Amino acid sequence: MAKATKKQALGRGLSALLKDPENDINSAEDKNADKVVGNIVELDIDSIEVNPFQPRTNFNEESLRELASSIRELGVIQPITVRKLAFNNYQLVSGERRFRASKLIGLTTIPAYIRIANDQESLEMALVENIQRQDLDPIEIALSYQRLIDEIDLTQEQMSERVGKKRSTIANYLRLLKLDPIIQTGMRDGFITMGHGRAMVNIESQIDQLEVYEKIISNKLSVRATEQLVKNLNSDETPKKENTATEIPKHIKKGVKEFSEYFGHKIDVKIAKNGSGKITIPFHSEEDFNRIKKLVQRDK
Repeated sequence: MAKATKKQALGRGLSALLKDPENDINSAEDKNADKVVGNIVELDIDSIEVNPFQPRTNFNEESLRELASSIRELGVIQPITVRKLAFNNYQLVSGERRFRASKLIGLTTIPAYIRIANDQESLEMALVENIQRQDLDPIEIALSYQRLIDEIDLTQEQMSERVGKKRSTIANYLRLLKLDPIIQTGMRDGFITMGHGRAMVNIESQIDQLEVYEKIISNKLSVRATEQLVKNLNSDETPKKENTATEIPKHIKKGVKEFSEYFGHKIDVKIAKNGSGKITIPFHSEEDFNRIKKLVQRDK
């Protein structure tokens, strides 16, 4: 307890130092910078602004209230990290949940680590630290990785070193961004897990992805059941690709063209090696089906 009290007193002392205009610290080379950088400082909450680079976009209110209750009882155990913008003006780098929860219970100060960094460094620190420490949903993590690639120009190899994750893990998160936006939202809202998402990434067509997504929700499919469903879907598509490459005789091509013009749809034909085949006439609605039915019955 004495050690904690000593740290708090030190934090308050450094806070007073930072409020002295004659000791304004803007770089690591400034006087007294070594006393502040790397130490815990008690900062006025009103002097801190949220980080526009924050990758987290969803803050669960119930979870915040639980954290606020814990802070009321135990205090802020893990200090937030900020960067100095100007005299007595700071910006969050990481720890927005702790910051929000502290404001929720009316705290006027909060323990913080102070860093001096430019915007790009701040973005990288915010993204990397949040990936490592915060309970982000899979899509938020994927977006954070993508921003590190796009805005910081990091390779997957470099990200692997920065965040301490395997390159394959990073690649799996990034692949989630290939999913239809509706599915991404479903994952963020907790309707499906990352396991479901990883299974659906193997479906090329976003229309098919959405059909599988609807089946997962309506039938409450497990990840394993989803993987099997996707496997069956992909195996059903394989013969179609193989048959498409089969050479179709000229007289049949001509006939298919005439069929297509007659029915008003592109007619699909499949030819077997023995010369037999199958003609498929698609329809898009009950009305369309009845129209085709009348055309078929016209010559009877």
